[in-house]
Amino acid sequence: MRDFEQLVAALAGDAAATTLRRAPHPYLLSLKWLGAAAAYLAIALTLSGLRPDLALVFGQTWFGAEIIALALVLVATSFSAALLAFPDLHQKRGLALAPLGAFALFLLVLLFAWRADSPPAPLPVHSVRCTVDITLLALLPAAWTFLSMRRLASTHCRWAGSIAVLHAFSVGALWLRLSEANDSIVHVMAWHYLPMLAVGMLGLWLGKRILSW
Repeated sequence: MRDFEQLVAALAGDAAATTLRRAPHPYLLSLKWLGAAAAYLAIALTLSGLRPDLALVFGQTWFGAEIIALALVLVATSFSAALLAFPDLHQKRGLALAPLGAFALFLLVLLFAWRADSPPAPLPVHSVRCTVDITLLALLPAAWTFLSMRRLASTHCRWAGSIAVLHAFSVGALWLRLSEANDSIVHVMAWHYLPMLAVGMLGLWLGKRILSW
């Protein structure tokens, strides 16, 4: 009996050690993702180049506000995904819901930008190509985020998957907005940001498929 108790204690100790090794604090995990996203974004912008009038358009109120709001979405989804990767959300349910506030602010900025776009800027000749480019660039961030979350124990798989995919899509959207010389807010809303709805729905399915345990 004593040997059996010693075996159980040894196995429990091994399991605890393994859990500690594989489960970093969610804040550190989120910062790791944000650092990887920043490096990835910098490489992508180096390869594609910045839009030539970036310094000029940053002086425009609503473009700068849009970039800041989109960056806040990126940060909020990163922290939320990290918390959702844990069964108890690390006792920070409010922070896990932060993307809701970030998206509300983002939509408000887009609304003001749309109202200020008078007369409307000319539409670019391309349309769905922007959505495709953003999606392709988001594949790698989505893969590394899901891989990290897969090693943990989320009990909110659908919500976690949706937030993880939106986090990755935000990286692609930020890249294209900083590289594409396009001032049409109507085009941006239709082909850059509206697809986020479909992406979020896809994330619900991916979360169930990939993060369930």
